[in-house]
Amino acid sequence: MFFPHPVIEQLTPAQVELWEQHFAGDRHERPRSVEEGIWRRTQEPANAEQSGWSQDDQGRRRVVHYHLSYGINYVFPEPRLTLDNLYLMVSHLAPAGEIAEYRSNLERWLAEGRWRQLQEDAWQKGDLVLHLAEFDEHPQDLRAGRPTPDGFRSLEAVFTSDGHELHRTVRNLPWDVLTGGMRIKDQRGNPTIAPDLAGLLEAGPFMVEVGCGTSIEAGIPPLHFLHEVYRVTQRRSNEFTQSHAFTLSPAADSLVREMVVGADLKAPDLVAMFRACFLAEPTYAHRALKALADTGLLVGPVLTHNFDLLAARAGLTELFLRRYDQKIPPVAFDPRAKALLVIGLHADRRAVQARARERGMRIFYVDPEGLEENGVFKEYPIEGARDGDVIVRQGAIEALRRLCDLAGVTVSDEASDGMITR
Repeated sequence: MFFPHPVIEQLTPAQVELWEQHFAGDRHERPRSVEEGIWRRTQEPANAEQSGWSQDDQGRRRVVHYHLSYGINYVFPEPRLTLDNLYLMVSHLAPAGEIAEYRSNLERWLAEGRWRQLQEDAWQKGDLVLHLAEFDEHPQDLRAGRPTPDGFRSLEAVFTSDGHELHRTVRNLPWDVLTGGMRIKDQRGNPTIAPDLAGLLEAGPFMVEVGCGTSIEAGIPPLHFLHEVYRVTQRRSNEFTQSHAFTLSPAADSLVREMVVGADLKAPDLVAMFRACFLAEPTYAHRALKALADTGLLVGPVLTHNFDLLAARAGLTELFLRRYDQKIPPVAFDPRAKALLVIGLHADRRAVQARARERGMRIFYVDPEGLEENGVFKEYPIEGARDGDVIVRQGAIEALRRLCDLAGVTVSDEASDGMITR
């Protein structure tokens, strides 16, 4: 695999302008040219159904952290969108026998992939470098004072583009998240199911918090796409339950093998999410939010967990909430806001809705409470809806179209609903 790695071979002038306006530079609270994800999976009684925990089988852990940096490359006659730097860390904690077998497999995969050994635990192929490290006690466990189960060892694989190194603070992020412990799910109350958002007009003005629902309508893959890319869960087979089991044992983890044996074949999956976000266009839902803001019904910034910038590209101010270094980032509630509209977000992981309730704001949800997966509708209830909250079981476009009709708000027709410009 060579860097910069092409993501879109030829950009139009409009796409270059889009990049310069919304993705380039460091003027935002986070670099928009970076895609990052963290998963830490452990075997504990609280997640026994998905982790396979039992009194006789426990203690495994898998941590995945990826950090991808993108840019525009002008070397060729036409500008290209490229993946400029890659960092991918996969760490396993497992019984020593499983780690030994995993290491043996890795050495076989390295030979199969024809990697060149640089030093004892470092290999290179093209511009991709792999560092392996084994520990009786992982340095991050020593740092946090976490005991290692008897008879367990760690093996860590770190892939980087040649010469690329992340700041220590960024490398520590998954371990700091791990130290914070498991997230405790909210307990659902008895919300009201309503046919539309008429009550929101009476309760407003309102702020809005958006999750992946608006992104999916724009053609961006749902989060479980990344779960499959980085092999976070075993979606097609599950020895423990019908739910999606965690990928925990080294033998069940195909991600490192895919990178070692065929990184070029894996690369399209790695860049697919960012590529989709860049190519997506704001839908009717985003334009409706802009129209509602222009009339004063919607106030304050859009509180977003999405890194697609679609709200910003529709002309709205965004406040990005998806951070790993603080569980509850500051939220600038507009003092005029009397309600919070939550669109396509199933869990209040950052306590935004909880703090809105503390301010006396009413909470309205727009969410089908389920999703299509392989042609089957699977229920996915909103986790923490409370008594007095209102849920409209619709997609964002449908619900906001009806809301704008009720409010007499005209929405611009600049793009087709949910279409992607290629």
